[in-house]
Amino acid sequence: MLGLEFYRSLPAKVCVECGCHIDEQHESYLYECERCLNTREE
Repeated sequence: MLGLEFYRSLPAKVCVECGCHIDEQHESYLYECERCLNTREE
């Protein structure tokens, strides 16, 4: 159970572009929220 406790104790990720909280798993490699990712693609 120690592995799960580690991931639960990580702070919420924040988008580097706009500062919004990212609703993604903490171990993800994304650093931008969906909104910022979508505006970059356009």
